[in-house]
Amino acid sequence: MPGSRPHNAKADRPRWLQGPLWASSRADFPIVAIGASAGGLDACRKLLDALPAHNGMAFIIVQHLDPSHDSMMVDLLAGHTSMPVLLATDGMRIERERVYVIPPGVYLSVDEKGSLRLSKPQARHGARLPFDFLLNSLARHHGARSVCVVLSGTGADGSVGLKAVKASGGLAIAQDIGEADYDGMPRSAIATGGVDLVLRVAKIAEALVKREQGQVFAPERPKSSAQKLVEDLLPDIIALLRTKTVHDFALYKHGTLERRVERRMALAGVKTASKYLEFLFRDADERDQLSRDLLINVTGFFRDPAVFDFLAKSVIPDLVRDHPLNRPLRIWVAGCSSGEETYSLAMLFREQIDASKRDVKLQIFASDVDPDAVASAREGLYPDSIEADVSPERLAQFFIKEDRFYRISAELRSNVVFTVHDVLTDPPFARIDFISCRNLLIYLLP
Repeated sequence: MPGSRPHNAKADRPRWLQGPLWASSRADFPIVAIGASAGGLDACRKLLDALPAHNGMAFIIVQHLDPSHDSMMVDLLAGHTSMPVLLATDGMRIERERVYVIPPGVYLSVDEKGSLRLSKPQARHGARLPFDFLLNSLARHHGARSVCVVLSGTGADGSVGLKAVKASGGLAIAQDIGEADYDGMPRSAIATGGVDLVLRVAKIAEALVKREQGQVFAPERPKSSAQKLVEDLLPDIIALLRTKTVHDFALYKHGTLERRVERRMALAGVKTASKYLEFLFRDADERDQLSRDLLINVTGFFRDPAVFDFLAKSVIPDLVRDHPLNRPLRIWVAGCSSGEETYSLAMLFREQIDASKRDVKLQIFASDVDPDAVASAREGLYPDSIEADVSPERLAQFFIKEDRFYRISAELRSNVVFTVHDVLTDPPFARIDFISCRNLLIYLLP
């Protein structure tokens, strides 16, 4: 018709799928990774029962399986959905409205083109973490289209990978621990502080569908004059922590703080914000636990690779080339969390210094307000799931393999000084050539 606009199919998609961010060779729909172990079969069935057939998403199920026996998962799940349920094979293309199930005895990952990849676990002994392995690849290659769902199970598989999903802009959901047959996996996921929603399985399906449709899923939250919400009492909670602990959270984003307070309430078994505030007044240990939870420790090696590529090509070479040899090149990483960003920068600077053949001394100060995070960073020990983010060459040069972990080499570790430091109250480091505060500013108000 004259004057009418041509139909724009892209405009019909949710906003998070629009724009040139993703290459056309990649899938332009949500990829939902579902992890479970003990009790997971029943939870997976309930989830598929609650999902409509036409939902616009792809689903990948990682159920811990006995590697010595054939899996019956495909047959056991097929009767609970009209979507095709397929045993994953190497190179299989991921498509909308399909359910892919991991075979026994393998690791399953996703490549940048939206295909499934199977590999043999490197560790012959010790705990295997196939869900972490999948989540790391999914976050790395598919960013904001990644969804992590942690269902019933024992252990902590998924707790590391969901941080990568969150760091890439994806969504993390855990099954309500009161509904899960075994609450180890969802409880461990919730304890990371990275979970967006804690829901019963039927509500998980509803949240996924609404997100794909571009709608906001809002869990029911009763509000009355007698029962105040966390948002109403958050200023009182912040004031209490400022008075009774060493931390001041007044400048942190309130939405993030509210979610973390609600998570602590659930773990403490407290139903209302008013009761929880009373609990905080009485219990010093809970105040400390809440403070640690509010100190957000979500990070990863080479988080947002494009930023590190830019630094490696356009910033670090000039810094190394022009730096005088009579003083150290001084770097400050503010909000270092558990150390991944610090060591990522250390690797880039060390590589450039070696390539330049200049005798530049590297001195990195890494600080965080959380003593536990600093202690973890000092130890420099990380699970083998970092293989998804760190190249084999860097793993060989800068790490030492210890069973199913990687430890930062003593040589790289010697370049870094870790310390507890609060940028809101403590004086800054002086004579600094390069400052990284990416892991800090994203959590603060303007």
